[in-house]
Amino acid sequence: MIKSQDISENELQNIWKKQSFTSTLQTQSGDIVSVLSIGEHNNSASGPDFKSARLRIGNLVYVGDIEIDSDYNNWKTHGHNIDSKYNKVILHISLINKNNQHYIYTKDGRKVPTLTLGKFVKKELFTKVNSIIQERNDNNNGFIRCNSISDSVELNTKKEFIAKLGIERFSKKCDRIYQRLKELVYISDLNLKEPTIRYSLHPEFAKREFTSKDFKDKNIWQQLLYELLFESLGYTQNKEIMLKLARSVNIDFINAHINKNNFIELESLFFNVSGLIPEVKNLPKEEVSEYTLQLANIWEIIGKNYDGQKFSETDWHFFRIRPQNFPTIRIMGGIQYLDMILHSNLIGVIIQKIDEIKNISILINSIRSLLIIRSKGYWKTHYIFDQPAKNEIKYFIGFSRADEIMVNIILPFFMVYFDAFGKKEQSKKILHIYNLFKQKDDNKITREVSNSLGIEPLINNTIYAQGMIELYRNYCSKNNCLECEIGKIVFN
Repeated sequence: MIKSQDISENELQNIWKKQSFTSTLQTQSGDIVSVLSIGEHNNSASGPDFKSARLRIGNLVYVGDIEIDSDYNNWKTHGHNIDSKYNKVILHISLINKNNQHYIYTKDGRKVPTLTLGKFVKKELFTKVNSIIQERNDNNNGFIRCNSISDSVELNTKKEFIAKLGIERFSKKCDRIYQRLKELVYISDLNLKEPTIRYSLHPEFAKREFTSKDFKDKNIWQQLLYELLFESLGYTQNKEIMLKLARSVNIDFINAHINKNNFIELESLFFNVSGLIPEVKNLPKEEVSEYTLQLANIWEIIGKNYDGQKFSETDWHFFRIRPQNFPTIRIMGGIQYLDMILHSNLIGVIIQKIDEIKNISILINSIRSLLIIRSKGYWKTHYIFDQPAKNEIKYFIGFSRADEIMVNIILPFFMVYFDAFGKKEQSKKILHIYNLFKQKDDNKITREVSNSLGIEPLINNTIYAQGMIELYRNYCSKNNCLECEIGKIVFN
C-alpha cells in the first residue's frame, strides 16, 4: 500500500509534469479528466504548485491552478482552505485520500474536485523514485562536505572557530540594530514620514556622527524594539510584512489616536491595516462574530485619522505554516509586546533586571518570563476570523519562540542600548548572558552541522548554535571551504 510519506511532493509534481499515468484520469466523483495543459510550475514558496493549467473535467474546460499534496488532508493542515492564493485552484491532486473525499473547498467557498494520484500510477514508479532518493542520500554522507574527514580536526579548534563565528553573528545583529537606530534619529530630526526616505537616505546621513545625546528620545527606542519584535514574529515568510506593519502603524500614531490601555482599539487598528479582517459589509450577519463586527465599527472611527499604508490579505503567507504561527496569532503576540512597551515600561523593566539581578541563570529566566505571552480573549479559540479552532490556543508566544526572541532581539538590542550610553559593565553582562544562554530547541541547520562535525553536545549552547548557522550560511552552503578554519585543515 502506498503511503504519503513514501514519496515527496516534489516527486509528485515531477510525475504530473511527465504525465506518467497507467489509465485515463478520473476525479474521485468519477468525472473524466483530460489534460490540455499541465500549467506552469510554481517554484515560489507559496501558492499552488501549477498555475494557468487547462483541463477538461467532464464536459467542461477549466483554466486555473492545480495543487498537489501527499495526503488529501494536507489541503486543510497546510492552510490552503483559508488562503486566498488558492482561490483559482481547479483541481486538487493527492497521493492518497483515505476517506474517499470527493471535493475540497477554497477560501471563497468554491467546491473543487479532487483526484487520487495513487490510482493512476504504477507502484513500481514509487519504488524507483525511492531508490533514487536513497542513492542520493547515500552519496551525500553529510550536511557539509567535510563530514567524513572532520574528525582530523581537534575538538578545541572546532569549538574556538564556531564560538568566534557565534560572536560575529551577534555583532552583525547589533550593527543592523544600530543602523536602524540612527535612521530613526535622522527621520525624527527631519520630521519626515517614513515612506519618504524608506529606500535611500540623504547623503548627509552617511556623514553624520552620532553621540549619546542623539539617542535620548524614549520614543525612538520604543519604536526600534517594537519593529524588531514584530519582524521576528513574522518568521521567514511573513517577517518583511510584519516589519512594514510596525513601521506603518508607528508609535507616534498610536500615542496620538489610541486610548491608553484600550486593547480592543489596538486590535482593530492592526487587523484593519493588515487587511486580515473580513469585509463585514459584504458578508451575511450570521457569518460575522460580534468581535469582528466590533473591530470593524471601531475602525470606522480611528480609521479616519490613519493615512499610512494599508495591506491586503494576499500580502500574507499562510502556506506551510502551522496554525499557531498564523499571522493573526503572531500579530496578537506583537500587540501584547507593544502594550508592554508603551504602558508597562518593558525597556525600563529589563534594564532594571540587568542592573539588579546578579545571578545569570535567574536573570535569564526573569527576562524570558516577560517574553512568554499566554493567549486570551477571542484569539484563545480562533486561528482566523470567525472560524473556531478545534483546540484551545494556550500561548501567543511560547517558550521556544521566547528563547529565539531573547537571542535574536533582546540581547543585541540592549547591547546597542548600553553601548550607545557608554555603560560598559552592562554591555559585558549582555555578552556574558549570550555566552551562557542555552536554548531548549534546535533546528535543521544546527542539528546537521553539529552531527557532521561531531559536536552534538554544543547544539543548545546559543553561542555555538549561532556559530553553526553562520558557518553553514557563509561557508558550507557557498562552498567557501578553503576560507573556513576547519576546511583549511581537512582539505589541505
